[in-house]
Amino acid sequence: MPKLSVIVPFFNVQQYAPDTLASLRANTREDFEFVLVDDCSTDATSDILARAERELPGAVVVRHERNAGLATARNTGIDTARGDYLTFLDGDDWLAPGYFPRLLDVIEELDCDFVRTDHVQCTGRARSIHRVPHGRRGVVMDPREAILPADRSTSVDYAYAWAGVYHRRLADRGLLHFTDGLRTAEDRPWIWRLHREAETFAVTGLLGVYYRRGVASSLTQIGDVRQLDFIRAFDQVLAETAADPEGARLLPKAVRTYCAIMSHHLGSIERFEPAVARRLRSLCAAALRRMPQDVLAEVMDTMDAQRAGVLRRVRRRPVTARGAGPAGTAPARTVAV
Repeated sequence: MPKLSVIVPFFNVQQYAPDTLASLRANTREDFEFVLVDDCSTDATSDILARAERELPGAVVVRHERNAGLATARNTGIDTARGDYLTFLDGDDWLAPGYFPRLLDVIEELDCDFVRTDHVQCTGRARSIHRVPHGRRGVVMDPREAILPADRSTSVDYAYAWAGVYHRRLADRGLLHFTDGLRTAEDRPWIWRLHREAETFAVTGLLGVYYRRGVASSLTQIGDVRQLDFIRAFDQVLAETAADPEGARLLPKAVRTYCAIMSHHLGSIERFEPAVARRLRSLCAAALRRMPQDVLAEVMDTMDAQRAGVLRRVRRRPVTARGAGPAGTAPARTVAV
């Protein structure tokens, strides 16, 4: 059985896939497997993966018959993986040589449920190191205690699935799977669930993942309706956190993060198509009304004035049936609130 399974979804990344696969070759070991998920690519990515299946030691290629998105592609990889430990990489990112063997050594030595790592962000030729917002390194801790404080960046704000390695027992408990169908923010409910329900974690300063930022095909760069899935993702975070025995303690952090992401999207609303921009405002207005109002009031009173002002203006908007919930698709009409 493999010691480590590496899950790598690919969709229309023919420009970057060769670099990704070359970096995997520099991380091979006889007890490693690479689960390469082709999410129904329509460019030359499928041909590149077919060659990798023949040439990359430990490669297992799984193909979707329809495009399902990153969350579902990762779930396919999790269901296929056989390793004692699992980790992720995206199809347009790459690794330093020998990174995975070193990462595996860390989690085996610490003997915890999961380990989170720093990474290098690459925007064009620029490189910058991004750290897990958690000060203690190499110490096994309760992940629940790394959620707070509410008013500072913490480990749940560093949601990159590929910035870490995870014990098989998390997958067996259902904690590693993503919410099927989410096209963006898929890692937000996932990281919150890990920190609420896993028992142990640690952070390491090991560098070796190179995250390619600003890719034109990335959803973070595209202002279409798929970006609005962040509403569904954070609604899930709030619902699951509210149901937690410590919900009252943790909810201010969840609400504050939701508001910050909402404010970010509203602050760059010009990048969205006009119809999507209108729907974004309506969905945000409805989401703000669904939040626990006492917690929301406290959060908005402590946010900076500009972001809080954006949210207050949106909250005053009439809510339409299409904005009443993230899945609403009925013709728009005004709803009394």
